[in-house]
Amino acid sequence: MTRAPVRCAWAGTDPLYIRYHDREWGVAVRNDRRLFEFLVLEGAQAGLSWITILRKREGYRRAFGGFDPVQVARFDARKVATLLRNPAIVRNRLKIRSAITNARAFLKVREEFGTFSRYQWSFTAGKPIRNRWRRLADLPARTPLSDAFSADLKRRGFSFVGSTIIYAHMQATGMVNDHTIDCFRSREVARRSRFLDLTESWRNSAIASSALNRSPQSSRPWTRKK
Repeated sequence: MTRAPVRCAWAGTDPLYIRYHDREWGVAVRNDRRLFEFLVLEGAQAGLSWITILRKREGYRRAFGGFDPVQVARFDARKVATLLRNPAIVRNRLKIRSAITNARAFLKVREEFGTFSRYQWSFTAGKPIRNRWRRLADLPARTPLSDAFSADLKRRGFSFVGSTIIYAHMQATGMVNDHTIDCFRSREVARRSRFLDLTESWRNSAIASSALNRSPQSSRPWTRKK
């Protein structure tokens, strides 16, 4: 009899959660629309469980123009009113307005850097970070790197991008590989990319600073002068 693979403890038994864990979580995303999708979904999650958002994901896709930031940036008050009546999404006015505001900020970043992906990945010098956590309890909720990324997004006009939300975004989009070392996806995800391999916690700011210094000053957006 085939043994079930060992997964991160958070994956649980829900088929939707398992599929997300096995196919998406921790895989490097460099497509702008996909990155915008995760920004919208991570912002919508605030105060809720991720499984709730996964169950509403297709509803969000339909309601938010396939996660096209150009379309979302054009949403007006009438569209907001329509969205507030849509049971397929989280009907929270602040979160809906945030998605629209973030779409506009997203387009400004893309105009400046060519792609949002180039901007986002500059925080890790273009490489995913592979952590080696033994237990779910070892995973941090935020790191010095997510603090820096979050602060720069806020400076650029984004909202619902606190450090904890942004660390979850980094995990989801593969900036960090936080699969625990016993999980079968830890090695699978690692094989897909060249990783900045760290064996210590990102809560150690000295290690974070050392890794960030691999990137030239001009490619670190929070030090970029306009």
